[in-house]
Amino acid sequence: MIIQRSIPLARILLALDQNPIVAIIGARQVGKTTITYEIEKIFDGTVHRFDLEDPEDLARLEEPKLALQDLKGLVIIDEIQRKPELFPLLRVLVDRSENQAQFLVLGSASPELLKQSSESLAGRISYQTLSGFTSDEIVLKDYAKLWLRGGFPRSYLASSDAASLNWRKDFIRTFLERDIPQMGFSIPAITLSRFWNMLAHYHAQIWNGSELARALGVSQPSVKRYVDLLTDALVVWQLKPFYQNISKRQVKAPKIYIKDSGLLHSLLGIGSLLDLERHPKIGASWEGFIVGEILHQLNIEPSEAYFWATHAGAELDLLVFIKGKPIGFEIKRTASPKVTPSMRISIADLNLDQLFVIHAGDHEFKMAQKIFAIPMSRLKQNLENLSRTRDF
Repeated sequence: MIIQRSIPLARILLALDQNPIVAIIGARQVGKTTITYEIEKIFDGTVHRFDLEDPEDLARLEEPKLALQDLKGLVIIDEIQRKPELFPLLRVLVDRSENQAQFLVLGSASPELLKQSSESLAGRISYQTLSGFTSDEIVLKDYAKLWLRGGFPRSYLASSDAASLNWRKDFIRTFLERDIPQMGFSIPAITLSRFWNMLAHYHAQIWNGSELARALGVSQPSVKRYVDLLTDALVVWQLKPFYQNISKRQVKAPKIYIKDSGLLHSLLGIGSLLDLERHPKIGASWEGFIVGEILHQLNIEPSEAYFWATHAGAELDLLVFIKGKPIGFEIKRTASPKVTPSMRISIADLNLDQLFVIHAGDHEFKMAQKIFAIPMSRLKQNLENLSRTRDF
């Protein structure tokens, strides 16, 4: 089975039309290299490739200016985070009046981490985040399979749930033992493995570094460094808290999510939909999956999204701003969601324009003034309507 990734492909091609340098950012094994072969098939010109995990290609770039300055066409550099000193050189190359090359760089680290080495590329580079498969790339009836297995192509396309789980276990082991050291971090794999497994049990919860530090037997700065490392490696993401000048005490720590639902389930020992339905973290897993889908459909980066909570107990799962208007989302793993006091408080305190309750049932209906229930099966259509009001 092959899934053509036409939606991210079109977005990347548009970025190439408008920028001399495009960076495709995504976790390891998410399909970055594969999509560049699709680009190569339709690119009108010569294509040159450098894989910085290949010792031969790494040797070719020992003198990077000599290797790159005379190339024409499209130059693809894979795993750019292994040689961030290339970024200043790319600025020099694309600024030449006689430049006839475009650069497509691939990175398995967060844009924030890469930007530390690429500030000089402002106005010359477009960052395109590539996630795993999303619901708009699959048959809608298979969304439960996507939720269980996650979006990594080899995990989703595996011949069985058991084969998918085995692939994810191998991914986690390889990621910890090989990929993390290659990124320049020296944390023992067994320590990071224990932390990642613990973190899975805090999925969709507010960050509590002191509790995790006690459980792991390390300092709070250490666990903060671990979570930031996994965030930079694009396997964990942090949803920022929103707070404003109101009389209520508001939460100011981020929420933590395992980025891929399949990896979350592997870390929790969940191998089938039956296991998932029986697991106490099913609600948190559902929340993370749906929040990721919402941000993807609205083309909003996690850095542009928020959650909101007060110490008195009121909370909102997701807050985004569309043309300056605050839009709220609540995610409920139920077929018959009800209006809660927390929803009404969120609308009043945040002056929400609309609040959408995404649920697991089949029907779409108005719950109250400004509050609308949307089934997962109609999420895409409703968010497309919202997207039309957003400036991109």
